[in-house]
Amino acid sequence: MTDLVPVRRALISVSDKTDLLPFARALHDAGIELISTGGTARTLSEAGIPVVTVDTVTGFPEMMDGRVKSLHPRIHGAVLARRDDTSHMAAMIEHDIEPIDLVCVNLYPFERTIQIDGVSDSEVIEQIDIGGPSMLRSAAKNHDFVTVVTNSGQYDRLVMELRTNDNCTTRALREEFAATAFSRTAEYDAAISGWMSRRAGARFPDVLDLSFVAKESLRYGENPHQQATLYADPVPRGASIPSSSQLRGKPLSYNNILDAAAALELVQDMRDIHSDTTAVAVIKHTNPCGAASDADPAVAFSKAHAGDPLAAYGGIVAVGGVVSASTAARMTDECAFLEVVVAEGFDPEAVELLGDRWKNVRLLEAGELRRSTRPEIIYRSIPGGLLAQEQDRHLPSASDFRHAAGPAPDERMARDAELLAVVAKHLKSNAICIGRAGALLGAGAGQMDRVASCRIAIEKTSDRLGTGDGVPVAASDAFFPFPDGPELLIDAGVGCIIHPGGSKRDDETFELCEKRGVTCLLTGVRHFRH
Repeated sequence: MTDLVPVRRALISVSDKTDLLPFARALHDAGIELISTGGTARTLSEAGIPVVTVDTVTGFPEMMDGRVKSLHPRIHGAVLARRDDTSHMAAMIEHDIEPIDLVCVNLYPFERTIQIDGVSDSEVIEQIDIGGPSMLRSAAKNHDFVTVVTNSGQYDRLVMELRTNDNCTTRALREEFAATAFSRTAEYDAAISGWMSRRAGARFPDVLDLSFVAKESLRYGENPHQQATLYADPVPRGASIPSSSQLRGKPLSYNNILDAAAALELVQDMRDIHSDTTAVAVIKHTNPCGAASDADPAVAFSKAHAGDPLAAYGGIVAVGGVVSASTAARMTDECAFLEVVVAEGFDPEAVELLGDRWKNVRLLEAGELRRSTRPEIIYRSIPGGLLAQEQDRHLPSASDFRHAAGPAPDERMARDAELLAVVAKHLKSNAICIGRAGALLGAGAGQMDRVASCRIAIEKTSDRLGTGDGVPVAASDAFFPFPDGPELLIDAGVGCIIHPGGSKRDDETFELCEKRGVTCLLTGVRHFRH
């Protein structure tokens, strides 16, 4: 079998008609006969490009609102027949089937349709392409003899190949385009499967069928000796790192992606409790080392970075809004080095400032920080299995707090308690964090006991607890089994402690707070994060 295969007849059926006319005209000028369906055929004909309609080839009209048009032996036989198999060629002659050497199809816009607000199920279902994927799979399967094109980005390369090789394509190009076609149909089917499963409402089905699409191969995983790949949900239901647009910087690493996702999730929670301010989070190893909210985004960043400037070196920053030039200038002035900045968007001047300061900084534009109407299912693999649970979307609210001891909180203290409870939720357990005036000052996380986390949080904040505006607030992600942790916090200068409660010895903590004049608030909800 020769490497070069001539293209004499092409079938074109595209929903996205970007660059269709110059591409089709180039094929026609090369002497290639064009076959097309409904809307594509009309577009070509109106542009003066000769085209043969599919119903002329099949002898059968398009019907059922276009649901049935290309599913016919004279189409699929023309694509699937092996040119080196005498029985295949004899069948083509017997049934008057002419070979089709090129298939150019892009699919109904299913993914775009499901993103439309208020779209009905019936409208979505009509955007499930049947004939398109069938033609792509047929052509890709028979890539020994057929070239398959799935997107307008391939047009110029194909035309150049045809011109270079006297209207023939090389095996290398056919194999590459075939692989792309199978990836596209897999991505398309995954999007449909995901939408159908969510529509059915099953949270934890008896058989779990995950449909994610490989987005990019990563240089390595957590460590250089580990291979890694990023898979993306083909039907993202909210802002996410896999669906973000990278405006500049080196490719993201495995650890960058984990940290950026943690930063984005924290900022979303902070925005949801205090929507009147801009939230900023600084993440290191998936733990918040800085978090703050303020009406001025630049001030919010300064407060967040001041939480732990040492840990913030090489960290990941998330901003719950658009990064302006003034905010970017604050970042470049106060930070020694940032790996990633993720935000709803970036002003052009901000992109330039950040890029000039750090050549390789990754800037991710996540768009509106919208969330799905119900929590996602979070999966974690273990050897031999997979754990699944709902995303923790519970948010603390001062209206739900139980005042257990000490002075009643004023509005400012209650607001800080809300913020710190959110931060504690995003720290690895056992988690303790201390802050005030809308900002995290320091945290202890991931320790085997809660007292150790208290000590670390105090150490991180000890030089600032006695100064500054407002009463220091400490938050815990779970109850205190003994009053020893709270006593350490109070001795360090904390004036309010907020925790879920539920310990058999809660009364001992309440008595301690009452005696020392420290406010104690209960959320009633634990937020372990392992």
